[in-house]
Amino acid sequence: METDTITAVATPPGEGGIAVIRVSGSDAVGKVSQIYKGKNNLRDVSSHTVHYGYMVHPETSERIDEVLVTVMRAPRTFTREDVVEISCHGGMVPVKEILEALQTIGIRMAEPGEFTKRAFLNGRIDLSQAEAVIDLIRAKTDRAAKVALTQHEGKLSHLIQKLRSEILETLAHLAVNVDYPEYDAEEMTSQYVMERCSYIEGEIERLLQTAKQGKIYREGIATVIVGRPNVGKSSLMNALTQENKAIVTDIPGTTRDVIEEYVNVRGIPLRLLDTAGIRETEDIVEKMGVERSQQELTRADLVLWVLSHVEGLTEDDKRLMEQMKQNQVIVIVNKTDLPRELDLDELKRLIGERPLITTSMKEDRGLDDLERAIESLFQLGRVELHEGAYVSNARHIHLLKTAKQSVGEVKMGIEAGMPLDMVEIDMKNAWQSLGEVIGDAVAEDLIDQIFANFCLGK
Repeated sequence: METDTITAVATPPGEGGIAVIRVSGSDAVGKVSQIYKGKNNLRDVSSHTVHYGYMVHPETSERIDEVLVTVMRAPRTFTREDVVEISCHGGMVPVKEILEALQTIGIRMAEPGEFTKRAFLNGRIDLSQAEAVIDLIRAKTDRAAKVALTQHEGKLSHLIQKLRSEILETLAHLAVNVDYPEYDAEEMTSQYVMERCSYIEGEIERLLQTAKQGKIYREGIATVIVGRPNVGKSSLMNALTQENKAIVTDIPGTTRDVIEEYVNVRGIPLRLLDTAGIRETEDIVEKMGVERSQQELTRADLVLWVLSHVEGLTEDDKRLMEQMKQNQVIVIVNKTDLPRELDLDELKRLIGERPLITTSMKEDRGLDDLERAIESLFQLGRVELHEGAYVSNARHIHLLKTAKQSVGEVKMGIEAGMPLDMVEIDMKNAWQSLGEVIGDAVAEDLIDQIFANFCLGK
C-alpha cells in the first residue's frame, strides 16, 4: 500500500479556474505519460518542468481536457517519490474523468493525508512537522498560521532533538557506572545527572509555558455570549463577525438556539457562540434553547456576559453569576446610548475583579475595549517563544509533561539514594516520550489515526 502510485485532487471541490490533481509514486511519471499527449514524452523530460498538452482516455484516446503537467522527480519532492501534478480546468466533469482515467491505468485513490504520511515515512519531515501541515491548512488567523509555520519549519523538532541528545548523553554516563562499577564514580555521576536533569527539566518547562497560548492559536478560545433576552447578545455577535449572523429584534427571546461562528480578534481565533437568553420561561422551544446555553457555559473558555444599561439587576442575573464562578468572564454593559437604570456599584460588588466593559452596539462603541480586555485576560503575546517555537498540539503537551515528570522522578530517585540502574529506567522513559513528539518512537496505529484527520490530496 505504501509503495503504490496514488492520486487525489489537491484543490477544493467545485467550480474554479483550475483544479490540481496530484500523483505520487515510483511509477507516477511512466503511468501519467500513458494518458498524456503533448510535444514531449513525460518519461524523457527533465525534473521540475511544466508541459502543455491534453489528457486522453486510455482506451479510446479521446481528449478529456487541456492541461499543464508538472513533472518532479525523487527525491526533490514533497513525498520524496516521483510526483506529477496535473493542472486542468476546475470543473467537476474534467476532474472526474481524469481521475477515472488514472484509475483505469492502475493508479489508486489516495487515503486522507497519505501524501503527507509518505513524506513522514520517507524521512522528509518528522511527525510534529506533519501535524503542522494540517494546522496550517486549518489556521483561522495570521497568528495561528505563523505558529503552525514555525512548527512546520522544524523549530520544535530541533528543540526536541537537542533535548533527546542531552538525555542520551546522560544515559551514557549512567550506563558506564552500571556496566563498570569497578571505577567507583557513582557520586560524580549522580551530581552530573542531577545537573543535566535540572537543565532538561527547565528547557521542557520553558516550552510548556508557551502551551496555553499555542493551544489558543491552534484551537481558538471557546467564547459564549450569555445574558438575559434583549440585552444585545445577537447585536454583539453581529458586530464581532461584521455580518448579520443573528436575528436582531426588540422582541425578547428571538434567539432560541446556539449560533456558532469563528471570529478573528487581534489575530486570536474566537469560536463565538451566541446563545438563547437565560431566563425562566414556559415556552418549550425557548426553554430548550436556555438549556443548551447553560450546557455551553460549562464548556466555555471565556464568557461574555451582556447586561443592559437600561435595566437593573435581577435574580436571574445573580443566579447566572453564581453559575459562572469558575469561568473567565468579561462583563459587558450594553445600550449605554440610553438612560441608565443599572446600579453600577451593585454590579461591581457582584462581579468582583472581573473586567467590566461599556458598549453601545447601536453607536458602534466599546468593541476595541472588549478586544483589549480579551487579549489582556489571556495574556496573549506576553510569553516569549522558546527559540522560536510554540507548543500548540494537545498530544505534544501531554508528552512533554510526561517527559518532565520522568526527569523529575530521576532527580527524586538520586536524592533518595536509589541505585543508578533504577533511575536509568525513568531517564529512558523521558527519552521515549520526547521521541513520540517527533515520531522517532510511536505506534503505527497512532500514525494512522493522525493522518486520518487530514484532507484528501494532502
